[in-house]
Amino acid sequence: MTKTAMIRARVEPELKRNAETVFQRLGLNATQAIMMFYKQVELRDGLPFDVVVPTQTTKRTFEASEAGRDLIVCEDADDMFRKLGI
Repeated sequence: MTKTAMIRARVEPELKRNAETVFQRLGLNATQAIMMFYKQVELRDGLPFDVVVPTQTTKRTFEASEAGRDLIVCEDADDMFRKLGI
């Protein structure tokens, strides 16, 4: 099928750079990544990932984490499990 449809979108430059760095590591360019996204939307008849509105608890947790509050630092996975009591 001939590819003639055009998609244009404005994004923040840092987001574009970061995403294209990931694409490059995956061996993709932006066009290929967008094509994959669209194909997955078509195949799944919806978005290929869950979209949810975070709860107030989740929002507070994100804000605390971003501010460096209430963090538990672990040396490795064993240390994490030990601290979790698992």
